[in-house]
Amino acid sequence: MKAAAEHRAEMLAGTAVLAVAAGFLLWGFGQGFVRETGYEVKASFPDVDGVAVGTEVRLAGVPVGRVSSVSLNPDTYMADARLSLPADIALPSDSAALIQSDGLLGGAYIQIQPGGSPDNLAPGDEIEDVQGAVSLLQLMMKFVDSQAGDGEKP
Repeated sequence: MKAAAEHRAEMLAGTAVLAVAAGFLLWGFGQGFVRETGYEVKASFPDVDGVAVGTEVRLAGVPVGRVSSVSLNPDTYMADARLSLPADIALPSDSAALIQSDGLLGGAYIQIQPGGSPDNLAPGDEIEDVQGAVSLLQLMMKFVDSQAGDGEKP
């Protein structure tokens, strides 16, 4: 009798685990098939250090999109990033894209600064005003060099 009760409890626990796993699988596959509506714009940066596919695109500090691809343009030697944005966000054509750091040790994200143009960017358009990633190491080296140079002056 005791063995039958233990067997029944094990069966119920196993069934519950399988049901939860099946639920997660269905949810995961369901999310994969949901296609967000929106559009992509391009931005060519001199340096995309810290930016990769999936990096956040923010507007006024609010995440509004993601980087969908990053590739090297062999003609300009610039890094072309494609930014996926929702359809309900219309960016003025003179908007700027800046690579910002999330802190000293944090990752990077792309900050969009909207312009004032009455015309909006269309799907596939390019954001012309860009600022690449700023290297913390380069900034520190400039500071060290400037401090060393100050000490040598009479």
